Amino acid sequence: MTERLVIRQPDDWHVHLRDGDMLALTVPHTARHFRRAIVMPNLVPPVTTAAAAAAYRSRISKAVPAGVQFTPLTTCYLTDATEPAEIKQGWEEGVFAAAKLYPAHATTNSAHGVTDPARLWDVFAIMQRLGMPLLIHGEATNPDIDIFDRENVFIDRVLTRLLDDFPDLKIVLEHITTAEAVDFILGASANVAATITPHHLVINRNAMFEGGLRPHLYCLPVAKRERHRRALRRAAISGNPKFFLGTDSAPHAITAKESACGCAGIFNAPYALETYAQVFEEEKALDKLEGFASVHGPNFYGLPLNTTYVALERGGVDIPQAVAAPDGTRVVPFLGGSRLGWRFAGIVAAAPQRAQSRA
Repeated sequence: MTERLVIRQPDDWHVHLRDGDMLALTVPHTARHFRRAIVMPNLVPPVTTAAAAAAYRSRISKAVPAGVQFTPLTTCYLTDATEPAEIKQGWEEGVFAAAKLYPAHATTNSAHGVTDPARLWDVFAIMQRLGMPLLIHGEATNPDIDIFDRENVFIDRVLTRLLDDFPDLKIVLEHITTAEAVDFILGASANVAATITPHHLVINRNAMFEGGLRPHLYCLPVAKRERHRRALRRAAISGNPKFFLGTDSAPHAITAKESACGCAGIFNAPYALETYAQVFEEEKALDKLEGFASVHGPNFYGLPLNTTYVALERGGVDIPQAVAAPDGTRVVPFLGGSRLGWRFAGIVAAAPQRAQSRA
């Protein structure tokens, strides 16, 4: 049985770090595991310009603990009014690592999102020319569409048309939740990929209602049926480079989750890597974890692989019921109150023997 696992240090290709006082909580947890992270721009106000992204990156960097190497990769929040020149400037200055398409009103702080992707055809054209990735929250938001069908409808009505018009545009369909999305990614060209979250690998939609309403398991897109969870697991452990790690860690204070209109989002950053490791072990695929967590994402983004390594050890870790920011804000982490079979043992500078086993 493998007792110690050493893999190349991973990156998080989709994370919400929030802003202000919350950064003191979120940044250390993400930087603990990950060397780089694609940071979502849905702040208030959203990050829509290169100048705003540069300022946000500076605020994040100030929250990185001393001695920790962590690079935030900031992104542009697309609106109906986004100009191609702004996209080009931010990309060429190294401020925008990607641009994010939120359909208007699809999720948290998406009111300024895109009402019709056809309005941004000039933006997508310049992105395709530059090789700049387009990150997509892939849900249709018409009120007559069942919430459990929103991802599939978006793929059918929007994404297929987008790829017909921009076949070379690099696209990441983020936090996929359905077997149909997996099949779509598998059937698309090499410039189309997807991220998979730890929570969508662990829970199905029943978890939100087990013993009562569970607001801390409510996220968007919502978890789906068990067959979809199984399909996501098969994709994650497949070794296919089109699928890679993106936590979609999205914290909200307990008071915002446990309210008359609870916010969508799951805070999984504190134990994300341990959760992924447990899933891969359950699927008898620990040998595929490094590719999913540390190789496929950088290769897709055209970035170098990290040269540091991290160690995970068997022995387990108890996840607290809540964690607190320095200002006292309390947040419930994913799987709070439970125990995982792996614990993060730290960053190691070189690649020793990858796995040590004992009979």
